[in-house]
Amino acid sequence: MNNLLIVDGMALLFRHFFATSLHNNYMKNSKGIPTNGVQGFVRHVVSAIHDTNATHVIVCWDMGAKTFRNEIDPNYKAHRPAPQDELIPQFDMVQEISRQLGFHNIGVQNFEADDVIGTLAKSLDDTYNIKVISGDRDLLQILDEHIEVWLTKKGFNIYNKYDKARFIEEYQLQPKQLIDVKAFMGDTADGYPGVKGIGEKTALKLIQTYGSVAGVLEHVNELPKGQQTKIKESIEALKLSQQLAEIHTEVPIRIDEIVSEMPYSVNLDAMIQICETFELKVASNFIRKL
Repeated sequence: MNNLLIVDGMALLFRHFFATSLHNNYMKNSKGIPTNGVQGFVRHVVSAIHDTNATHVIVCWDMGAKTFRNEIDPNYKAHRPAPQDELIPQFDMVQEISRQLGFHNIGVQNFEADDVIGTLAKSLDDTYNIKVISGDRDLLQILDEHIEVWLTKKGFNIYNKYDKARFIEEYQLQPKQLIDVKAFMGDTADGYPGVKGIGEKTALKLIQTYGSVAGVLEHVNELPKGQQTKIKESIEALKLSQQLAEIHTEVPIRIDEIVSEMPYSVNLDAMIQICETFELKVASNFIRKL
């Protein structure tokens, strides 16, 4: 089976932008446009191709701030601050460079990159060994026989690597049950509530014991009085959070077209040339050393 690398493009762009902007290191080009996030993105993807022996690369992108989850709950991610001025011009630049480097780029209106990643992984896991690179733990719910999730930790090649077996051993749950755990504990970063007063430890124990949100609600009267009260007062929030926590794996994309267009072979010389055209000196020097 060939190795397919699926990258959460925006996650890498943000990660490397903030890692260097912390020290005001924006790496501006001759026009004064910052390139720090883009350079980090390029270095990270090239490094990941090397680490995964990928024969195919797909980069998934968010397409605007609003998705179907905002229709379910207008507060979803509504509290996130606007991007910094130095980051804004890098959104278009990173996608253009990603395209020129030969990666297959996909974004679908009304869906998050996670949903596109989940749809691709689930559609292609019988055909490819898939490595997903992101910083988002929610993606652990898509783990399967041929799907690994590598969570970014440090630098360009240190990851917290999960396969299905590790997840089951660590959490005593199937990956899909993470949705039910998240429904109880909520997610402050994404702005959905869960059940007030129930954290990760209790949420895990509830799902390990009763299997699902529905299972917990069926046996709610067997729980300690404090937990009963919290859950009964938050049933609507619990069900809402369950909807928001689930990665949608049926995004309308043409899998057959993607498969025919995504063959990828690494041409380091061409990549260096593209990086130099866009004045990405740090990235081109990085690729030269591979």
